[in-house]
Amino acid sequence: MENKKPLILISNDDGYHSKGLASLIDMVGDLGEILVCAPESARSGYSCAFSATEHLRLKLRRKREGVEIWSCSGTPVDCVKIALSQLCAERKPDLVIGGINHGDNASVNSHYSGTMGVTLEGCMKYIPSIAFSICDHSDDADFTPLTDIVKKITKRVLEEGLPKGVCLNVNFPVTENGFKGIKVCRMAYGTWGNEVVKCNHPRGYNYYWMVGEYTNDEPTAEDTDNWALTHDYVAITPTTIDVTAYEMIEQMKSWNL
Repeated sequence: MENKKPLILISNDDGYHSKGLASLIDMVGDLGEILVCAPESARSGYSCAFSATEHLRLKLRRKREGVEIWSCSGTPVDCVKIALSQLCAERKPDLVIGGINHGDNASVNSHYSGTMGVTLEGCMKYIPSIAFSICDHSDDADFTPLTDIVKKITKRVLEEGLPKGVCLNVNFPVTENGFKGIKVCRMAYGTWGNEVVKCNHPRGYNYYWMVGEYTNDEPTAEDTDNWALTHDYVAITPTTIDVTAYEMIEQMKSWNL
């Protein structure tokens, strides 16, 4: 990769062939040199998992001026780790981007998301990192309305960076009337229920599908990502890798453990 522009490392959890990733490359391609290392097939729900017991394969898929696209047989986090180690060992990326994900990663979904796994891994390597997702699971989702905001956020982070230990989780609603605006907001409390469907196989054993129904547990709270998305706003949630419950520290000192 050339060194004339910032180096942007991109990965996802939908696979190197996904429309969301191709759209993202088009959106930010003029902002830097693009290095893609993404799973060879879909890896949704892998969160921050990495391959501790399996070997990995790395394959160059396409290369053109300013863009290299590699696939990795592992998880989204594997893709970031192997890219940093093998593809840009002599040049640290200026930015890591996860996405654009087919399906939102708001609320507690961010804990399960492979897209957020990409972003958190970049953040843990002290690289400014952003996750982009849209509330549309369709393989042929329309990413065109996202272009201006994706470019604006990416350019701002490239220019100014982010605080140590902070990354951005950006979610876009699907709306016919255009986005009402952008809300910087917190993660909503929500829960998944009815998550397991039990089925009977004709050969006499049971098997199970992981599915689920999401419930927003604070639907009237107007400062959350869920509220923003359901009211046609783009939701940006600054997210930290430090999970310490600081408010409990002083309280627990009185436990006399």
